[in-house]
Amino acid sequence: MEPSLTDIDDMIVHEKMQAALEHQNEAWADGMADGIEPEIIADAAIALAMRETIRLHGEEGAEAMLNSLRERMLAGEFSPQRTIQ
Repeated sequence: MEPSLTDIDDMIVHEKMQAALEHQNEAWADGMADGIEPEIIADAAIALAMRETIRLHGEEGAEAMLNSLRERMLAGEFSPQRTIQ
């Protein structure tokens, strides 16, 4: 059975997300190596993400993203102690 176009699109998005996370991890490590505190790096990353999201999707789109992130956070998706089954 061959993958559908939706499956292929999902795989492409997943691969892009993995690449983006690798770039973010490298930037984070560079900041830490330069002596920047993790809280400052996190704040700067979130501020940049919000500016770009508002630029691309407007304030309503940014609010929707924040609501989604809040739900995911409360569900434990970002917790370091989270176990995936």
